[in-house]
Amino acid sequence: MTVVGPFGLSVRDQALEADVQAGLAAVEEGLLEATKSGVPFITEAAQHLVRAGGKRFRPLLVTLAAQFGDPYAPGVVPSAVVVELTHLATLYHDDVMDEADIRRGAASANARWGNSVAVLTGDFLFSRASQILADLGPEAVRIQAEAFERLVTGQILETAGPRDGRDPVEHYLDVIAGKTGSLIAVAGRYGAMMSGADERVVEILTHYGERLGTAFQLADDVLDIASDSHESGKTPGTDLREGVPTLPVLHLRASAAATGAPEDVELCELLEGDLSDDGRLAEVLRRLRVHPALERARRDTVRYAQEARATLAPLPGCPAKAALEELCDAVCHRAG
Repeated sequence: MTVVGPFGLSVRDQALEADVQAGLAAVEEGLLEATKSGVPFITEAAQHLVRAGGKRFRPLLVTLAAQFGDPYAPGVVPSAVVVELTHLATLYHDDVMDEADIRRGAASANARWGNSVAVLTGDFLFSRASQILADLGPEAVRIQAEAFERLVTGQILETAGPRDGRDPVEHYLDVIAGKTGSLIAVAGRYGAMMSGADERVVEILTHYGERLGTAFQLADDVLDIASDSHESGKTPGTDLREGVPTLPVLHLRASAAATGAPEDVELCELLEGDLSDDGRLAEVLRRLRVHPALERARRDTVRYAQEARATLAPLPGCPAKAALEELCDAVCHRAG
């Protein structure tokens, strides 16, 4: 048994292990090649997050999904590079919107070079992803365009907030399906499609990716409160400080509205106040970490991961299927 990829995924089959290791190595080379520019400063900025590392969760999913067809098919690695480039580009933009100082344990691009450079670098990565996509055919371009529309729509909906009368939790889950689930769904779809897998398999792995992507983001919501910066690569409470209504916060607000419990109302007031003060943020984190709202968010994360796992049921038993199931377990473990 060998540990590879994000979350310490255990690969118990030597052939699958070799394919996964080779696939991820090829993706890494592809990312470095795609982020080179004739302008050295652009190369430095574009490779900033590539070289900072990361879980490479999406390329791993492409590689595993490709096992249901020909994992060596020529479109598999380029499609994984496209998905990861798109993800990295959104991180540059997210850090500007969130005014984040740390990303993957290092200074964010906006903190290092300013907002303008960070936004333009994200745009540069989108352009490079589009160039690679052009060689993968019109169907791949259409899939990416639709996913990108959903991603941006999710971001806009998050910024706008729920309309009057809409359950904030339902609204938020729609946001997550767009912002995170859509691109992870594409990872599953590209891997299966590029490998020549059966259309039914492509459909299953697309739905699996979307559900797993939602669980993945909800686990991030939990980590923003429950983890330290060493574990998550982000400053704890970043989302809280920026006023992002993550799932634990939404559950807290629902509890306060339903019960009127003084301690819940007080905590909501603290959250709505100025959290730029480190001491105030630390107090909010301390109280949220022991609040039932956090445990409820954990249960929601597990539920979506279990739904993703159930989606795989029609697939034939094989090492790749077992690895995809283990990814669901790993996301649950990540939420702790």
